[in-house]
Amino acid sequence: MIALRQVSLQRGTQALLEGADLTLHAGHKAGIVGANGAGKSSLFKLLLGELTPDRGEVEMSGGQRIAHMAQEVEALSRSLLDHVLDGHTEMRRAEAALAEAREAGDVHREAELHGVIEALDGYSAPARAAQLLVGLGFAQQDLERPLASFSGGWRMRVNLARTLFMPSDLMLLDEPTNHLDLDALLWLEQWLTRYPGTLLLISHDRDFLDAVCDSIVHFDRRSLVLYRGNYTTFERTRAEKLALQQAEAAKQQARREEIERFVARFRAKATKARAAQSRLKMLERMGDIAVAHADSPFHFSLPAADKTSHPLLVLDEARLGYRPKGEASGTEKVQLDNVRLTLLPGQRIGLLGPNGAGKSTLIKTLTGELPLLAGKRIAGEHLKVGYFAQHQLEGLDLASTPFMHVQRLSPTASDQEIRNFLGGFGFPGDDVFGEVGRFSGGEKARLALALVAWQKPNLLLLDEPTNHLDLEMREALTEALAGFEGTVIIVSHDRHLLRASVDEFWRVADHRVEPFDGDLEDYRLWLKARLEGERREARGDREERQLDGGAPREDRKASRRAAAELREKLRPLKKQRDRAEHAMEKVQEELAGVEEGLGDAELYTDPARKEELTATLARQGELKSRLEDLEAEWLSAEEALETMEAELGG
Repeated sequence: MIALRQVSLQRGTQALLEGADLTLHAGHKAGIVGANGAGKSSLFKLLLGELTPDRGEVEMSGGQRIAHMAQEVEALSRSLLDHVLDGHTEMRRAEAALAEAREAGDVHREAELHGVIEALDGYSAPARAAQLLVGLGFAQQDLERPLASFSGGWRMRVNLARTLFMPSDLMLLDEPTNHLDLDALLWLEQWLTRYPGTLLLISHDRDFLDAVCDSIVHFDRRSLVLYRGNYTTFERTRAEKLALQQAEAAKQQARREEIERFVARFRAKATKARAAQSRLKMLERMGDIAVAHADSPFHFSLPAADKTSHPLLVLDEARLGYRPKGEASGTEKVQLDNVRLTLLPGQRIGLLGPNGAGKSTLIKTLTGELPLLAGKRIAGEHLKVGYFAQHQLEGLDLASTPFMHVQRLSPTASDQEIRNFLGGFGFPGDDVFGEVGRFSGGEKARLALALVAWQKPNLLLLDEPTNHLDLEMREALTEALAGFEGTVIIVSHDRHLLRASVDEFWRVADHRVEPFDGDLEDYRLWLKARLEGERREARGDREERQLDGGAPREDRKASRRAAAELREKLRPLKKQRDRAEHAMEKVQEELAGVEEGLGDAELYTDPARKEELTATLARQGELKSRLEDLEAEWLSAEEALETMEAELGG
């Protein structure tokens, strides 16, 4: 059990807690939420004994083993696997003692220590540690490499694996999803739901909190308020409490109406695509969510450029990747090949794909920051790119202020206009004159987003925009993106943001970029099937072949007869499906030719070809509409086939 009784804590001049009470019982999984700087990390330090309360008591059950993720990695020469294994200090001590006993020839002590290591599951430890590292995105061949050969973000993944590996009754995790991609995050989510001990989790990822936590601890005006249930339940309960406060009622209603306007505008043009329908449902929920954040200090919009181009940007037969400096052609590292895509005004795209498949490479190529290895990048006349990525935080002028950053972009803007704008991003009053070098990671991320928004892009490219942002700022960004009228492409492990912001997904995998016909749940299933397929391939399907080879001859004959009968009953539906598929291929082929023609830059600049451009765009629209109808016909036949197969199989 963990109990804080009338705890007060002050750091410097700031009071974090005043007479706070909290009780958590063994086995609970609690999410710790609150504004940046409210004291979440200080709560962990209290539990670890690194801080002493100014008043009150912190009580914990005796003998608890605590696992807490270190922020720094010291032993950089150690291999990844050894660093994770080092987290089990008791096992490592027993191994060292065993080595000493062997050297001394003490066979009785050796036998005793073998028993100790076996009791600690020490002989299976390397396999378990490797499983954790692979789950967090490392390749098998990486495990013996030294930590020094990896970047800071990857070292944090190793530290997370070490924390998960430690034997513990209480685990304290502070923003474990930072530096993770969506695949690793889904794996971690499943691992933590199975963790048998008590978990305290600081996170700004609402879907992650929903999946893992059974209670929420909220830092609210220097007190700790415990809510039973996951983060969605916390939001709903808190919204109900706020609704009882008369002063908040008008603000809540205004926020709800704003979200409802987004929904009404989107519903009129929403397609039947599963991702678009998921977004519609998410937007409908956001009216209720906004009420719970009515007192947020962040509220801003993302205005789009006045002019746009159709298309905005085209990549034609593009090869994407990197060429080492000073190296000749042919030595490049190709990540994506034969990429053909056309970005149109108003598209809202989420990029999905395994770690290292090339999502960030695609984003950098679209910005023009990364040159093509081959092919063409054709930008529309009025293309205006807004790009946010983590490395842009490093490009901020640390000696400057938020006010000066904006003023440099627009020297003629009035002081009040700049101050009003920055206020929506959490820089009220004289905070606009604060020195950037003293800002936290979250404050720098807010400033970088503000600078992107100020420039009014019509193509917004966001690469993991929610890292370092707290829940209130994430919600404000989600609302702002819902109202953005330009084109959006997002790479993010924040599923709430993706559901509310994108209408379609593109899958980046196996050196290709292609539309993904599904939503995030479909992607999870695809990812699971892919991983299972890789495991089966590694095993060589030996078990399945043995089972098939051992079946009696009579059973095999009966199976063949049943299969023949099934084929006969399914034949009409298969013909219908195949006809639709054949027609789809023809339309797709013609559409590809039309879009190839639209990739001709002169088509947009030559006044004599204006009628040709209009006719070509009209034909593109007709073909896309025809393709949607054929896809619906194909899907209807496919679903009927699946239903009949299930019935016959039953």
